Amino acid sequence: MASDLLIIGPAWVGDMVMAQSLFIRLRQLHPEAAIDVLAPGWSLPIIERMPEIRAGIELPFAHGEFNFGGRRALGLSLRERGYAQAIVLPNSWKSAVVPFFANIPRRTGYARELRYGLLNDLRKLDKKLLKTTPQRFVALADEGRATAAPTVPPPRFRADTARAAELRERLGLGDGPAVALMPGAEYGPAKQWPAAHYASLAASLARRGIRSWVIGSKKEQALGESIARASKGGAINLCGKTSLVDVVDLAADARAVVCNDSGPMHIAAAAGARVVAIYGSSTPDHTPPMTESREIHYRRLPCSPCFERQCPLKAPAEHLDCLIGIHPEAILASLIRLADL
Repeated sequence: MASDLLIIGPAWVGDMVMAQSLFIRLRQLHPEAAIDVLAPGWSLPIIERMPEIRAGIELPFAHGEFNFGGRRALGLSLRERGYAQAIVLPNSWKSAVVPFFANIPRRTGYARELRYGLLNDLRKLDKKLLKTTPQRFVALADEGRATAAPTVPPPRFRADTARAAELRERLGLGDGPAVALMPGAEYGPAKQWPAAHYASLAASLARRGIRSWVIGSKKEQALGESIARASKGGAINLCGKTSLVDVVDLAADARAVVCNDSGPMHIAAAAGARVVAIYGSSTPDHTPPMTESREIHYRRLPCSPCFERQCPLKAPAEHLDCLIGIHPEAILASLIRLADL
């Protein structure tokens, strides 16, 4: 239909979750329009949990791959869908190619990487006004340049309680209370709370009769195993055994989630979990977990936020005081307050 919308989705997990705030706003503004999202294949199961979206369309290119010919062909294949508007969330030039060749009459996005022509509804980004990523996404739903920070509706996924019960059985998790620990951070170690701290927290929870589930990707199997081993039976390592959509249901089923500033943190918040979020090189001022059931630990050191993948300071070993100085006892206290453990 002539009112339908195509969103060019982000490439990062957390950004894709935060993009749901935009989808919710678009649904409020255009209740009759169908909204489709063009996004990497890994994100499609997550998009299926967003009730505002009609369909996810796979973007069949590797992260960072240019492939102009492939993007042109994909755009031409979408012409018959007759979208009225495309909203391009990534800032790259290549991300604007598909809607251009799809002949979508209105193509909206921020003025980045000389996208003049490819986008014809260019917005200047006021970083002082739009301080957070969700605000920047939601502002694109409105007409013209933002003059005030928009209200940001929090992302909310559909969690499946029956599927969570199936996952507990398949993974041998039992039916007792649990806290989910998400110790990874794809961005780099300057966002990762120390594994020893996670293990100490898991041991403390075990003494309270609470099991810890260590959740992460295959890349984090060794990290998860080190936490499980050091916790002396307090934690079970699930790294590499769950998909992103599994994380939605397990996070919703757990008493609470402890995590770094990462994509899974945003998934947990959108799933309705109680979230204890730990920040190192980044800042909750830009990418907070979007839930009221949260406690945030961020030391605000003079060197923070540095936004580095690895700590640039030496003292004489690697510094990382922004993370090391957040003690397991403080996280346990947050869990007791949030989840009444």
